[in-house]
Amino acid sequence: MICRFFNKSLSLRRNFVKEMSKKAKSKNTQKETEVITKQEEGPITSDKSKNILISILAKPGAKQNAITSINSDGVGVQINAPPSEGEANTELVKYIASVLGLRKSDVTLNKGFKSRNKVLKIEGSITLEEVKSKLLNEIQNA
Repeated sequence: MICRFFNKSLSLRRNFVKEMSKKAKSKNTQKETEVITKQEEGPITSDKSKNILISILAKPGAKQNAITSINSDGVGVQINAPPSEGEANTELVKYIASVLGLRKSDVTLNKGFKSRNKVLKIEGSITLEEVKSKLLNEIQNA
C-alpha cells in the first residue's frame, strides 16, 4: 500500500516538474522574441497609444548637453548635471524637449529613474520621422 502511494506521488511530481519546465521555456522564448523585435525596431519606437518612446543611454556629469550617437542600443546623450537627486533626469527631459521643439510637459521619463538606461515617452503632435530627423540634425550640428 505504501509503495503504491509512493510511486503515484513520485509520478505526480515528475509530471508537475515537466509542466513547469514547459511553461518556463515558453516564457523565455516570448521574452527573447520581444527583445529581438524591439532591437529590430531601433531605439525610437511608438507604442499602441501613438506615444513615441526613445531609449536613452544617459551620460551625466558632462561639460555640455549633447547627443553623441544613435545606435541599436539607444540614443547616447551627455547631460550637464550631476547624477544625484534627479537633477540629471530633469536636465535630460529639458534638453530633449528643446531639441524636439516641444514643451517639457510633453516629454516624460517612463523608465530608468536611477539607471543610465532610460526610456522617454513623448506625447504630442510630433511624428516618429520628425523625432528621428531632429535627433540626427542635433548630432550633425554638434
